[in-house]
This record gives sequence, structure tokens and C-alpha cells, in this order.
Amino acid sequence: MINKKTAFQIISGLFAGIVLLYTIPCIYAETINTGVILADDQGNILYAQNRGKQFVPASTLKILTSLAAIHFLGEDYHFPAHYCYDEKSKNLYIKGYGDPLFTSEVIEDLSQEIILKTKIKEVHHIVIDQSYFSKQIDIPGKGDSLNPYDAPVGALCANFNTLMFQWDNHIKRFISGELRTPLLDFFHNDIHKTNLKKGRITLAQSQSYLYPGLLLKYFLEKKKIPVTGSVRVENVSLKNEKANIFLSPFELKVVIQRLLQYSNNFIANQLLLSIGAKAYGEPATLEKGRQAVRDFSNQHLNLDTLVIDEGSGLSRSNRISPDQMLKILINFMPYHELMRQEENDFFKTGTLTGVRTRAGYLLGKDDRLYPYIILINEENTGYDSILSHLKNRVNDLGKK
Repeated sequence: MINKKTAFQIISGLFAGIVLLYTIPCIYAETINTGVILADDQGNILYAQNRGKQFVPASTLKILTSLAAIHFLGEDYHFPAHYCYDEKSKNLYIKGYGDPLFTSEVIEDLSQEIILKTKIKEVHHIVIDQSYFSKQIDIPGKGDSLNPYDAPVGALCANFNTLMFQWDNHIKRFISGELRTPLLDFFHNDIHKTNLKKGRITLAQSQSYLYPGLLLKYFLEKKKIPVTGSVRVENVSLKNEKANIFLSPFELKVVIQRLLQYSNNFIANQLLLSIGAKAYGEPATLEKGRQAVRDFSNQHLNLDTLVIDEGSGLSRSNRISPDQMLKILINFMPYHELMRQEENDFFKTGTLTGVRTRAGYLLGKDDRLYPYIILINEENTGYDSILSHLKNRVNDLGKK
């Protein structure tokens, strides 16, 4: 026969077990390797854990890179390319300034502008000037794979320094995987080496220097302007009074939207290098870019202990705390619609092996934005449950 005291102990034990069962996910999530913040649009903290500890931010770092680019370049900035045509040599000279969206469509537009403005009838050599960026730029965290995130950077780059291709069964040869991009014979051997029928490859640095000129040659010849020489890479002193300026059709806000929605590492580091050159002069170097972001963070966000190794989040040496990311988000709030959106969530995610992060804004039922940060530097620590908890907290704020 169980007495009242024993029965109470049993019931109490069962209740404690049930409570423990339902709190295990929260206890497990609250480790030293997880940082979380939920705040209101004034920066007032609604929920936090490990808010001052620094973590590897992965691709959420791109928010800071974007904010720094807006500061140094201006949200309406259009990347330029300078060009001039020498009547005597019939050489066409092009100098790039880091445009990350210098695609085939843009290059075709450039070819049309060159024809109209210079009245050329023929071209001998196309000379590409890559000197705005230093030749020796090694992005930390970047590998040597054929994946787009390992594409090299440069002052004048075409199509993110990548090639898309596919096999055409009708003509029995490879063709371009993009409608307005020709597949040039120059790259066929590299494509065959992949043993793939379709895909995307990353160009080697030497190929990436030539690729914009090769595409320009293609589009000029398509418009009946013969190119009798070759594409060369040289440093050229373009006289300002002789140089024509071609402006990218994309303003910086569009560049940042592409960066954040597609998490493009190439765009991120093109921006980092460009703002470094803007702040400290050419040639762009990785250290100038890092210093520009550090100076911006210190002077305008009051952040002086950030660790910035590059601009995309590829490097595991980058370090940001939830508190620091909150200041970034508060300042990026006017541009939140440039981020990826799912229902009332505007966000940027980041993933590396053993790292899962997310930063953005939840739009509450009161039409206010609630910045949130999840920085997890450990596998299997309840990312989904943390995100669900933060969303429920914001939804509850709108209930009467």
C-alpha cells in the first residue's frame, strides 16, 4: 500500500521528468557555442544568450560588407569601366574598376556604345587593363575547386569568372548554358576535362583576365567590326580627357540585392576590394578592404573588436558577436527588403561545416521590424527550434 507521502514523491518525480523532457531542447541550445538575440526596432533586447561572445558568422558577414559598400560608394553608385580607341594603332583599351555584375549582356551593351561613340570600323588588339586590383589577392577560405564560390576576383571580370555549359545532342557539341553568353572555343578543352555533360566551371586567374576581352571581341565581330589582333592584358595609362566612361546599368542597391539573395561570395569580395581602393587608393588589396570595413565599423557603428578576414564569410577567422551583429542590423534596416524574404521574415543565412547562422528581421503584426541573430558554431544545437521560438515571440507581441 502506497502512503500519501510516497504517492506525492512519485507524482512529483513524474512531473519533473515531463518538465525536463520539454526543456531539454532549450537547455541543449543554450551552449557556449550558440549566440542569439531578438530585439525591437530600437535595439531593445527581448531575448538573448551569449550576446557578447564572438562567433564565426559565415555568410551573415555579407550584411556588414553590404553596409560598408553603401557607406563608401553610395547606394546609387554605378560601377564604371573606362575605354578609349587609338586611331593610329587601332587598338581598343579597356580598364575595369571591380564591377561584380559585368555580365555578357552588359558587355554586349558596352560593345554597342563603343561603336557609337568612337565610330570604329575595325580593331587591332583589345587591351585589358586589370591594374585597379592588385595581382596578388588570395581570399582566405577560398579553395581551388570548380565551384563558383572559388572563382577568382579581378578588376574586370566577366560572368562572375565562371562558365555554364551543356551538351547538345542535336549538334553533338557543347553549347553555352546561358542564353546570351556564347561558349567560346577558347574554353572547350577545360570543359572536356570535367567529364560532365552540363555544369559550371570556374576560370583560372589567367583565363579570367582575358575572358572580358574575348567576349567583347565576339560581340564586336557580331556587329560586323573585325578584330584583327588578339586580346592582351597590359597596364595602360588612360588619359582622363581621352577615356570614355561606361557605367554599369545596375546601381549598387541591385548589386547588394543579388549578393544577399544568392549569397554570392564573388560579389562580396569584389565589393570589399572596391571599397578598399575607394578609401585608400588603387590598387585594391585585401588588407585595404579589411581596413576600410574595420574603420567603418569603428567610426560609424562603434564596433572596435570585430575580426574581418574577407568580405563573404568564407573564412573561419571572421568573428562577430550577436551584440555586434545587432548594431549592423539596426543600421541596415532601411535596406531590409534587399534580403531574401519568406512570409514576414527578411534574412540572410550562413553555413560552413559545423557552423549555421542566420540574421535578419521579423515583421511583427504591429508593422515593426524585429532584428534577430542566430550564431551557432556547433553541430546539432537546435537551430530550427531557436528560430521557431523567436518567430513565436514576435507573433505573440501582436496579440491582444
